[in-house]
Amino acid sequence: MARAAVANRAAQPLKCGVVADEFGAWSYIHARPAHLAGLVGHIWLFDGTMTCLRERTFPNGMLEITVHLGPRYSVVESAGRWLCPTSCLTGLQLRHLVVEAPATRTRVLGIRLTPAGAYAVLSRPMHALASLTVDMEDVVGRNAHELVSECHEAADGERCVAAAAAWIESRLERSCRLDPAIAWMLDEIRRRRGAVSIKHLQEKSGWSKTRLVSTFSTQVGVSPKQYARVIRFSRALQQIHAASHTLSEVAADAGYYDQPHMNSEFKELSGFTPTEFLSSHRFPNSVSVAEA
Repeated sequence: MARAAVANRAAQPLKCGVVADEFGAWSYIHARPAHLAGLVGHIWLFDGTMTCLRERTFPNGMLEITVHLGPRYSVVESAGRWLCPTSCLTGLQLRHLVVEAPATRTRVLGIRLTPAGAYAVLSRPMHALASLTVDMEDVVGRNAHELVSECHEAADGERCVAAAAAWIESRLERSCRLDPAIAWMLDEIRRRRGAVSIKHLQEKSGWSKTRLVSTFSTQVGVSPKQYARVIRFSRALQQIHAASHTLSEVAADAGYYDQPHMNSEFKELSGFTPTEFLSSHRFPNSVSVAEA
């Protein structure tokens, strides 16, 4: 009863809808639990069938727990593709990731975590998870089965999302917290959208470079420079996607030295040049690209 009561207040839908287009047909729920602000970006639920099966996603400075409540997605790599576990965690990404939907109808729940949220929920060194997709059971043990079971048992989509939020909240009762200096640096990097001198932040923190890089990597998953690079790229990606500025204006606004510098980093993190991304076939309301 206590868990049900928490679930009822934990997550109200931010947005619900139905999509039917050349990409497929599905319903969705997006929720942003107010009491988990700063820890959970949003919780989403997808139920439907894709016709464009492969999707290229991009680094965004977040981590994601995925719970398959039907046929499972696969991760596509150069050596082939492998089927995801029923519940899995994708660590903070430093390059693009291609996933493949099942060819039949499926139901999938996702929990997008900030670095602070991931460290609190998982309570383990984060650098071992960077750029990987791993079985949640290997990360949190039997608690992964609890999450899957409670999502399965939910009577409807809204209660499924609420159950996921309640599971997150239960993990916070015994969680690790970011060192205040690391939390401050994360906030500064995000506030300045990655266009910030890490050396300046390090000096302002009073920490040595070695201590800062080591602690930041342990609690966030990557180095401060790598994290700022991802946040800066994500900012540029959103602006290029919106096509509201020229590429040179985007490069200047995002804090790159010049447009060639942006082009180089964009290619490394996304696999596309900015021009190729602009001409790509993107999913509705998303920067993700439909792969051939």
